Amino acid sequence: MDPGSRRRRAIVAVVAAAASFLALTSTVAAQSPNRELIDGLEYQLLYVALPLTLFVLMILVYAAVKFHDNDNPQPTTEDPALEITWTAATAIILLFVGLSAYSVLVNPYVSPSQANDVETNGSQEGLESIEDLPETDDEVVYAEGYQWEWQATYPGTNVTTENEIVIPAGEDVTFWLTSGDVIHSLFIPDLGVKQDAFPGEYTRARTTVDEPGRYDAVCAEFCGAGHSRMDADVVVVERETYDQWLEDNDGDDGDGDNVTEAPVPG
Repeated sequence: MDPGSRRRRAIVAVVAAAASFLALTSTVAAQSPNRELIDGLEYQLLYVALPLTLFVLMILVYAAVKFHDNDNPQPTTEDPALEITWTAATAIILLFVGLSAYSVLVNPYVSPSQANDVETNGSQEGLESIEDLPETDDEVVYAEGYQWEWQATYPGTNVTTENEIVIPAGEDVTFWLTSGDVIHSLFIPDLGVKQDAFPGEYTRARTTVDEPGRYDAVCAEFCGAGHSRMDADVVVVERETYDQWLEDNDGDDGDGDNVTEAPVPG
């Protein structure tokens, strides 16, 4: 087989593999608007980056093959039109990347401070206690990270869970996050949720989960020797199941710190 045929086969194989990858990844349904936004941005950038990468690789292969035995190489002559063209093309690509990323970053699910249901003046500074937290139309869960577990409490009840966070499906949910010791970060990969939790402060994460089920959550900020064991389940159930679960496990000990030992639904 001649070298030219081998090169053509290699290029075709790379293109086919890339097309197969795009076809497979595009069939995975996002479970939340957060994940949908992030996946959409990744696909947009991939659709731009992949052709450019193949184009550059083909030029490199062409140059390596054509000039590999050139005994008298000459510098490239000046070509203002070409330089203007690739500078303008680079500027257009960067503008596209910036606008695509901006449209995702300002979304109220990715940046909850942009949500119009609370008045936070565009930031979350100064939220140092539950009393400071603004009212929201979302279902609210307070989540506290500490070495090395997650503890969730549910407003208006005496229910507290450890390493399991229960939320209703199909509704906007706000997680108010804080930490009892060092910096932690609640990361739910399948839902595209990631937010740091700071000692003495409250930060907000926001999502809507379409499908009931269990989703893995981990700490994404190194927080000590037990960091790798700091995981939890986000349990998403129908609204009726959620309300019934809260009612069944709402202890009346009056101190707001009743860690439920009843099975979590789902």
